[in-house]
Amino acid sequence: MRQPPDERVGSVGTVRVPPRRSAYDRDILALAIPALGALIAEPLYVLVDTAIVGNLGTLPLAGLAVAGMVLTAVFGIFNFLAYSTTSAVARQLGAGNRRVGAERGVDGVWLAAGLGCLLTVVGLLVAPLVVEGMGASADVRPYALTYLRISLLGAPFVLVMLAGAGYLRGLQDTKTTLIVAVAANVVNLGLELVLVYGFDLGIAGSAWGTVIAQVGAGLVFLAIIARTARRAGAGLMPRADGVRETAVVGGHLVVRTGSLLLALLATTAVAARISDTSVAAHQVAFQIWTFLALTLDAIAIAGQAIVGRLLGADDEAGSRAASTRMLELGIATGIVLGLCTAVLRPVLVPIFTDDGSVALLAEQVLWFVAALQPVAAAVFVLDGILIGAGDSRYLAKAMAAATILYAPLVALVAGVHASLLWLWAAFSVWMLARLVGMGARFVGNRWAVTGATRAG
Repeated sequence: MRQPPDERVGSVGTVRVPPRRSAYDRDILALAIPALGALIAEPLYVLVDTAIVGNLGTLPLAGLAVAGMVLTAVFGIFNFLAYSTTSAVARQLGAGNRRVGAERGVDGVWLAAGLGCLLTVVGLLVAPLVVEGMGASADVRPYALTYLRISLLGAPFVLVMLAGAGYLRGLQDTKTTLIVAVAANVVNLGLELVLVYGFDLGIAGSAWGTVIAQVGAGLVFLAIIARTARRAGAGLMPRADGVRETAVVGGHLVVRTGSLLLALLATTAVAARISDTSVAAHQVAFQIWTFLALTLDAIAIAGQAIVGRLLGADDEAGSRAASTRMLELGIATGIVLGLCTAVLRPVLVPIFTDDGSVALLAEQVLWFVAALQPVAAAVFVLDGILIGAGDSRYLAKAMAAATILYAPLVALVAGVHASLLWLWAAFSVWMLARLVGMGARFVGNRWAVTGATRAG
């Protein structure tokens, strides 16, 4: 029997939608699609650097690998600047407090600038120790130090970009972030070609090109935030309570992100100790996993923005309906990605390696990658929903608990010298533990705290 149209209240009022569709689909896609583009554009900095520096020789490329890994881990910790700002601004937007929302964005940017300056100073002081601790050889060390030291000069602007992106997401705008990301990558490519090949600056030219592009993008975000703040009647000076609140939420998210990075680093470290073939196959599988995660993260970003706005508008029912719809879309996408991965395994692996033994093992690991995609979809979307709800304290506990559970499994794999497939089996348990922890929270009501600010 034909179902009657579904009628729900979305951001544009009462909307009639046909069966099997949701009133929130338009909002979700309008945020997720540009967010996906921006997420894909972000790793292009490293990709461009790798392609250009790779032509300079093995030692510069090895130096870039060491410095790039450090920068990725460090900047990843500061993702909380985007997440906490998105939630806070979206809540105020939903409550109709545009001025307060703009002030929260300004507070986030001031915190980002301060932390970025501190990171630059501390990073420059400890850079030699960090590079040595990463195991760089005497020949590689000068290249890694050069790239790392120059790149750290751009840290304040990288962190401002994170806070600026979070502010725009809170305003339900992911298109501007996409435009800035694409433009910055185009500028980065042009500058690196000129500095590396035109002025023969080597790896230093590559680093300077990236820093200049990051400074430009950071300044663009500052101009956008200043303009929107003035339009909303907000001041441009920081408010102590706003900065403090962002820092507190950020502290919880640092625990969450730190636990995540620890689990991923431990997995790679154990893979490296199994065998050279295993770590090479793991790298192939994990790069494919990371690329697929971008699609799912785009829906999670939509979740941060939409859930925060609806809870700010005191629409608990709407926030749960939108969240449920995002879970449906995410899991459906995960199933499609999983099936594609399983079918395309023989095609995907040769793109990364022509070593027969590595390729065979990587194809086997990709069965895990394929099977985990629906689980990963639910985990990533739930993560975005809870971040949007401002439930950062619980997120920190859940991620830490999952990683603590994962630790003895990884240790066991390393201790008994098990294969890479057993390592990925343990990794699957970690993902399931994350799903259980966040799923249990979502089923209840404690995450859905309404109002312009989260009181609990």
